[in-house]
Amino acid sequence: MEEVKAYIESGILELYVLGQLSAPECDEVEAMAAKHPEVRTEITAIELAMEAYALENAITPSAKLGDKILKEISGEEIISDPRIIPLYQDANYSKIKALRLALVACVALLAICAAALFSVYTQLNTANEQIASLSTSNDQFARTVNKLEFDKAGMENRIAMTETDEWMTVKLAGVANSPKAKMLVYWNKNNKSILINHSAMELPKTDKTHEYQLWALVNGKPVSLGVFGENAKEAVQQMVTIEKAQAFAVTIEPVGGSVNPTMEKMVVMGEVAI
Repeated sequence: MEEVKAYIESGILELYVLGQLSAPECDEVEAMAAKHPEVRTEITAIELAMEAYALENAITPSAKLGDKILKEISGEEIISDPRIIPLYQDANYSKIKALRLALVACVALLAICAAALFSVYTQLNTANEQIASLSTSNDQFARTVNKLEFDKAGMENRIAMTETDEWMTVKLAGVANSPKAKMLVYWNKNNKSILINHSAMELPKTDKTHEYQLWALVNGKPVSLGVFGENAKEAVQQMVTIEKAQAFAVTIEPVGGSVNPTMEKMVVMGEVAI
């Protein structure tokens, strides 16, 4: 009996009912059922239990599945009653409405941000223009102050030269090429140094590739006393010392000066009073 009980509890009978045994194993189970009524009774109980479980968990086929089966059997198309499906379900419509409101809010916020950015941009441009205007005004004021200081220094130099016998003032006047040109040359009688006063000269304009060159006429020969530009930073400039001279002249030469004066470019000339 213990052997039969162990056989029943081994689970082989369930596999037999499910059809999961091989042919020899099935023959063995049927032999045991024929020999032992307990085995036959257990097989019957297992079959009834599985049938009850199947009925309890059975799923009723849908009407569409039935129609499909009938269609496959008869070969005819079965038309079911048409059903109208709304385009938007209530839940989806609520979501879409919420999304629309959110989109409108985003567009409104974007418009507000754009207006704010435009306002800031306009204010920034206005501020930049004001800064540029102030900078221009400051530059103009600085140039005016520099010009006044430049002229003041030149005037003080001219006054100082007239109050002493140490310096000789030589006036250079315009020539045929530049009749309105003029300038002053100061020649020290003792140390023979030469000064020119930029605030007291009016010479023709030069380009970036040319500048003025001062010459002394010594025994009929020109001697260079150096070059100078029209945008001098100091009102008074010292030139090369010369021991003696009969006249002074200025020509326009290439930047750096020339060995000999370009006579057709002479702008002013003045003789030394003896």
